[in-house]
Amino acid sequence: MSEMVKMNGLQAINAAMFEAMEADPKVLVLGEDIADREGGGVTGTMRGLSTKFGDHRVCTTPISEQAIIGAAIGVAINGYKPVAEIMLMNFTTVAMDMIFNHAAKLRFMSGGQTSVPLTIRTLTGAGWQTAGQHADHLEGWFAHAAGIKVVCPSNPADYKGLLLSCIQDPDPCLFVETGGTLFVPGEVAVDQGPIPLGKARIVQEGTDVTIISYSTMMLRCQAALAGLAEAGISAELIDLRTISPWDKQAVLDSAAKTGRVVIVHEAVRNFGPGAEIAATINEELYGQLKGPVRRLGGPYSPVPFSKPLEDAFLVTPEQIVEAVKGLMG
Repeated sequence: MSEMVKMNGLQAINAAMFEAMEADPKVLVLGEDIADREGGGVTGTMRGLSTKFGDHRVCTTPISEQAIIGAAIGVAINGYKPVAEIMLMNFTTVAMDMIFNHAAKLRFMSGGQTSVPLTIRTLTGAGWQTAGQHADHLEGWFAHAAGIKVVCPSNPADYKGLLLSCIQDPDPCLFVETGGTLFVPGEVAVDQGPIPLGKARIVQEGTDVTIISYSTMMLRCQAALAGLAEAGISAELIDLRTISPWDKQAVLDSAAKTGRVVIVHEAVRNFGPGAEIAATINEELYGQLKGPVRRLGGPYSPVPFSKPLEDAFLVTPEQIVEAVKGLMG
């Protein structure tokens, strides 16, 4: 059995970067203030890398998301494996043309001759009073574009294993980090290797209802399990890990077993990832479900700055419990 160590998501990302850069000299890092002289990035996840690997592989950039992504695409199509840090997810919108029209489509546009092995790391999530231009969950935007994988870890082991897989992937990957999960400690195997993209994790097995989530809301779903157990409800909890591609088979198998599904994400509920999952379940399991698929997500609003409003914006464990109870009838 592998030796386990305790670390949080920040440390897991750092461990993955050290491992990837030691294993492959083609792995580079680009981003704002990521060198050690500047603190190793806004959350310190790149700490120690420039000292170990040098400024030619850990490249602090100007404050320009277009420059970061443009340079990263350029080195990627020339055989390197860049990891580009866009400080906050809302700031990816500044470079959206490069991400959607170039990184995601070059393989298609070149007839399969040009791949873009680019990993974009970015941070988001409500709960820190950073307001509407700093905290949006936009994974649905990226999942809608063919050619880019979207990864949303919820625990330290997945932070390390999924990031290693993104770096090794021949196509662009968006790696979404959240303040709600980065600081939560967990057990990580010393030899934790890559975790396959597109494979969900069954956190808890159950027979009455399937709860599907990812990222920070995964932790809130886990917090809801005790209340459901007290109510005599056996819940199966699935951590998607990857939004695109998502593990359709694991979700359908679970939904067919329980007959009831609740999908929870922080992204705005309207047109969110949960809508695609719900539609697929209804199409594939028509007539087999015991009730309609329920979706919980953010209201159709920018993330508020006001702390009481921000708290109201986020789905709570209590709301998850009530949604499940309502579905149980």
